[in-house]
Amino acid sequence: MKKKHLLLFIILLLFNNLPAQQKSFNNIISKGYLEFWNSQVQRKIDEDIELNRKAKAILKLKGLPIGTEVKVEQIGHHFLFGGNIFLYGDCGTPEKNKRYEDTFGNLFNAATVPFYWKTLEPEQGKPRYKAGSSYEYRRPPTDPVVDFCESKGINMNGHAIIYGMRRWGHPEWMPEDRKKMEKHFEEHIRELAERYKGKIQRWDVVNEPTDQANRGIMPDDYTYKSFLWAMKYFPDSVKMNINDSDMHWDMTLYRRYLEIVRNLLDRGIRIDDIGMQMHIFNPKETSRIAEGADILTPEKIYERLDYMSGADRPLHVSEVTISAPDHTEEGKAIQAEIAKNLYRLWFSHPNVMGITWWNVVDGGAAPGEPSISGIYDTALNRKPVYDVLDKLINQEWKTSIALKTNDDGILTFRGFKGKYLVHWKDQHGNSQKDEFYLKEDGDGLSLNE
Repeated sequence: MKKKHLLLFIILLLFNNLPAQQKSFNNIISKGYLEFWNSQVQRKIDEDIELNRKAKAILKLKGLPIGTEVKVEQIGHHFLFGGNIFLYGDCGTPEKNKRYEDTFGNLFNAATVPFYWKTLEPEQGKPRYKAGSSYEYRRPPTDPVVDFCESKGINMNGHAIIYGMRRWGHPEWMPEDRKKMEKHFEEHIRELAERYKGKIQRWDVVNEPTDQANRGIMPDDYTYKSFLWAMKYFPDSVKMNINDSDMHWDMTLYRRYLEIVRNLLDRGIRIDDIGMQMHIFNPKETSRIAEGADILTPEKIYERLDYMSGADRPLHVSEVTISAPDHTEEGKAIQAEIAKNLYRLWFSHPNVMGITWWNVVDGGAAPGEPSISGIYDTALNRKPVYDVLDKLINQEWKTSIALKTNDDGILTFRGFKGKYLVHWKDQHGNSQKDEFYLKEDGDGLSLNE
């Protein structure tokens, strides 16, 4: 009996020293939620990640002694993991600003840069491009943001050139005449193309065109015309995107979105990527999901991703909001668990090319959006969801391997797609290194001595 009591005491002692979110995890995530994200679903996700996100690399290192160690380290992702960078320079202190900036590079390799016309050019002919421009919340002057991203090799998405919703879209000075508006739209697109054409890799040419009922006056057929002007002024190297939808949408709205995309393609418009959003704005909805509600389940997400794949274009999960249900440790753990499963599913899907977290910091959202949907809290401390994403992006989904040369000098491995650095010592004992990019089976490097 004494041994049993001692064992029980040790177990209770260990349990009481566990972090709160680990102790209570089985209580905060319901059986109903886990049934949706069951072992069969997780196995499919794992298999699809292996199939869709990896490729076979070939290293031809002839001339090296047999048994030479070759270290292969992935240093960059082909897949885009991003966040909006709307709070650049606006986090309160230099230390917080630096922590925010470090997110881009340490965690994210992509950023969505705010180009909302209404706040970009509040006064006609005086756009807020340059450092020192007037202050607008969540709308930093664009030149410093673009320069920062360029300096760190961050892939950029300009969001958005034309936005039909008047609350966020074009400026107050815009004339209330459809035909007169057209020349301003074309000039705006031309100006952005000339200023940023060699810098920004992707643009949301038109944002949220599906629901036109409450958008106010716009040029006739403005979605088509905006893409036409973008094709005229931007170089072919720039990706042109359309961005709309929410994964909560009923399939009737998705049918309309797909019709718009296909209609544009049939009329000769170049659309390179299709944006699909997913916003859990309401903290109460997060709680309902954790309790097992039939919301944003794997089946429903697959249905929408597969349906929009019918346009035969890559899909960008372009705006992700996952609000925590509250500020408690349990609430933060729920946010992290939901994010983990969603990111894994999106990453596994063959047509998804990137995922962008929307509001990176708690309290940094637009009016009416949740204040607890960040990966940082208001003090720029990492929340559990940051650590979950960091583990996926920088550990589980990165390949690091050591190989040894054989008699034919050919080494192969299967790794995640992206940029690699290879280290080895030559026959004289000198350290050597080289880089290669793995995108398709057979990519690699060749060393012939």
